[in-house]
Amino acid sequence: MTNQWNDSQPIYWQLKERTVAMILDGTLTEGGALPSVRTVASDFQLNPITVSKSYQALVDEQLVEKRRGLGMFVREGARQQLMESERQKFLNEEWPAMVTRIRQLGLDTNKLLQSTTEKEGDS
Repeated sequence: MTNQWNDSQPIYWQLKERTVAMILDGTLTEGGALPSVRTVASDFQLNPITVSKSYQALVDEQLVEKRRGLGMFVREGARQQLMESERQKFLNEEWPAMVTRIRQLGLDTNKLLQSTTEKEGDS
């Protein structure tokens, strides 16, 4: 995780979103422990209450569970749940805006897809 924060959103929300991204990309695995509140607060120079609020949001979304005396753990099925919700969010919110922008710029979607495929082949 980077130590840079965006002023347009609360830090606890950004930390939650970073944690979600880490679950999606497999950095945090199902059944695995999240870093302790103290560790995250220290590493990112945050108030522990901010970190706790972020973790509580993950608990509220049933992505993470508290284990008394042990810490916070990624719940089984969390990654799949996130994949489904993030796909829907992308298709309903982000994709329509991209399509509008593509049309505004007069871009050819076939060429865009082709150039993306070519770049993936280079890596």
